[in-house]
Amino acid sequence: MAFVMNEITSFKIRDIEINPPLVLSPMAGVTDISFRRLLKRRGGIGLTVSEFISVEGLTRNNPKSKRQMRFYAEERPFAVQIFGGQPERMRMAAEMAEEVGADILDINCGCPAPKVVKHGGGSGLLKDHPRLEGILKEIKKAISIPMTVKIRAGFYDHTINAIDTAKLAEDCGAEHIALHGRTKEQGYRGLANWDLVKQIKKIVRVPVSGSGDVTTIQQALDRFRETGCDGILIGRGAMVNPWIFRQIEETIAGREPFEPTLEDKRQVLLEYFDMLREDMPEMAAIGRMKQLAGQFTRGLQGGALFRTAVYHSHSVEEILGRISEYFETISAGRQYFGEAGKPNEIIEAPVLDSCEVAAVSS
Repeated sequence: MAFVMNEITSFKIRDIEINPPLVLSPMAGVTDISFRRLLKRRGGIGLTVSEFISVEGLTRNNPKSKRQMRFYAEERPFAVQIFGGQPERMRMAAEMAEEVGADILDINCGCPAPKVVKHGGGSGLLKDHPRLEGILKEIKKAISIPMTVKIRAGFYDHTINAIDTAKLAEDCGAEHIALHGRTKEQGYRGLANWDLVKQIKKIVRVPVSGSGDVTTIQQALDRFRETGCDGILIGRGAMVNPWIFRQIEETIAGREPFEPTLEDKRQVLLEYFDMLREDMPEMAAIGRMKQLAGQFTRGLQGGALFRTAVYHSHSVEEILGRISEYFETISAGRQYFGEAGKPNEIIEAPVLDSCEVAAVSS
């Protein structure tokens, strides 16, 4: 534990302190204003980031894209992440992010979704460094807030160029670099991305963070120890466990990590549903609620049956009733049987990827 106490510290993006060094990773269709507030209130997040926002939508006055930039003061420090392949539109969108009050502007160079890449954005920029350089320089000239960049190992598994990309980004004025990807154990061919984080740290002077399926306290500590990264981004892990940031922060500080009770878990679902209903039409709120409930109840007793019951609900009253019924049942130590009668199909929560969601929702 000596390493944890002595070496994991906050870091700065220019004069903005990221403390603790834990970042809520952007996920399109997930990390909206309600989800970010929910997690920020649980504690332990050093930086929140918007959903993955299309500059085409922003610069063409798409109401949905503009709504995605909204945030509350309690979320600060807050970054807006944009994606696109046209330098002028990227510059315009960056200016809009600064105008709404974002603390940081983040450029996505990591999403491999075909819908994103075909327009030159996302990880498509990794195979077109001249275009990337033009975009970054155009943005840097236009804004006064820090510019950061999120990248992948490479566009293809056989064209790993993350080190060159990171150096290019730094030379263009990027003040933080995040590397997204998988570990060797998760099947990445060639260098694991967390290995690349360690290498990039050696050649750039700006802070470097890593991202890639950190879902437990121990995984976070191992990544800090193995790579010397400045920060860690967590996305899907926060959907399953909204307290993961707090738990990591408390462990770093040498305290016993918080363990939520069943009542805590029930309350967080209800709080999220209230926030959603305040922010969007009822049917949209129900859809988002089904998404979180599906991820959040992974591993809980009767969780699959509960997810199935929630997915079959079509009104606020039904959702609330399902939540009460489920938690009352398992809190009493009884077996949860789900809906009346045997369901024809058990619905499992899909494994989400920020770019896959973006490709569907953008």
